[in-house]
Amino acid sequence: MRMNSLRSQLLIRSLLLLLAILVGVGVVQYLFMERFLYRNKADAIRRQILSVPGDVWQRFSEGMRRGREFPVFILSSSSVVYRDPDGNLTEIGPDADEDAAPKLNEELLKETLASPERERGRISYRISKNERGVEQLVVMQAVRSFGGMSGIVQVSTNTGPIKADAYRQLALYSGIAVLALMLGWLLFRPVIKRTLIPLHRVTRTLERIDAGSLGERLPSKQGQAEIDLLAASTNRMLERLEQSFRSEQEGKERMRRFVADASHELRTPLTSIHGFLEILLRGAASHPEQLEQALRSMHGESKRMGKLVQDLLLLAKLDRNPELHPDVTDLNGILREMEPHLRLLAEDRQVIFELRTLPPAKLDSDKIKQVLLNLFQNAVQHTDPARGEIRVSTEIAAGGIAWSVGDNGSGIPAGHLPRLFDRFYRVDESRARAYGGTGLGLSISKAIVEWHGGTLTARSEPGRGSRFTVLLPVEEPGV
Repeated sequence: MRMNSLRSQLLIRSLLLLLAILVGVGVVQYLFMERFLYRNKADAIRRQILSVPGDVWQRFSEGMRRGREFPVFILSSSSVVYRDPDGNLTEIGPDADEDAAPKLNEELLKETLASPERERGRISYRISKNERGVEQLVVMQAVRSFGGMSGIVQVSTNTGPIKADAYRQLALYSGIAVLALMLGWLLFRPVIKRTLIPLHRVTRTLERIDAGSLGERLPSKQGQAEIDLLAASTNRMLERLEQSFRSEQEGKERMRRFVADASHELRTPLTSIHGFLEILLRGAASHPEQLEQALRSMHGESKRMGKLVQDLLLLAKLDRNPELHPDVTDLNGILREMEPHLRLLAEDRQVIFELRTLPPAKLDSDKIKQVLLNLFQNAVQHTDPARGEIRVSTEIAAGGIAWSVGDNGSGIPAGHLPRLFDRFYRVDESRARAYGGTGLGLSISKAIVEWHGGTLTARSEPGRGSRFTVLLPVEEPGV
């Protein structure tokens, strides 16, 4: 068991806490035990004093002054001093040096004399040292005879035997405390081990989890509120990590496809230009018609390549940090401003504007124009030049304002809709190349709309046309 483990620290701290409690209890017990022994000894001395009548104490005193001996069966191993009513003091107890009586305690004497009749039976004692520095228990008791107070008896006894009893009790308690610590160690170990089982289960699960097993989760109910909370927090973290890894993998896959598609799109015009240059080098330059055709083709391919590079740069900016310049403006005003240009692009197609009154919105006018142009060009590509109809409309929708570009063209098969906004994705490759499309227009439009806090969605039905809808938030009053 490692000392820096949680289990070891809990065990050590539990034992230290138990030790502190046992030491505290031992100290308190010793103090109370010592006081109890003192009071018990004082009470025993008091009872012995009171067992002798007051006039007998007076005769003991007179006899001692005449040379008689004190009865050894009374208050043995104690020093006894008697004060008669006239204030005369007589030491009538043993005369051993270590048991020599302290000087009569005047404070205790006054207290004894001043005590009311009903309180003279209470235990009154002091702990003091005699002239030789020996600590003694001093008990003072008034004695009475039939004629009134006959005197005061002061008994002093060595506290050594009393302290020895207290020390024996303390030693016994210390042994019990050591046994309690050993028992606590034996009991705490399995209890703490069992208590930490859910935490160990969490750590073992986390040790097994790596980038390839982020789908594993911790049990949510383990019977301990803190562990359950930790498991719930860990599961949420694992979900976020799993989502992040998944997003990273998807991003890498998108980047791989993007690089492959971009390389393919750039290689196509470069291959065409390289082919025309080889034709010119083989002698076509001497034929004006072939030269003009080759130059026109190379010019078209270079324009398409230039547009592709511009779109790629724009997408890179949108992915990183687009330079938007939003301002509170009227969306209908932007659409009306674009109307002549859109009608020119539509040629013979019918263009219908259905614009309803809208609240102001915070928009980047240039970027919104680019979105409108991309969606309109997409509608032009998929509608008949003579019978095509393109409808541009605006309305107030839940959560903001909506504007849409719809057509009556060929429509988009349902299987293509999920990938419609992917980069370089084309529903009809030949149609896109005929109009010079790069497959990035819808991706750029979606990115611009999302940076405005909006959404771009598509609905389509093959043979009946498509409808692209942009939902943008409105400017709140006072913002």
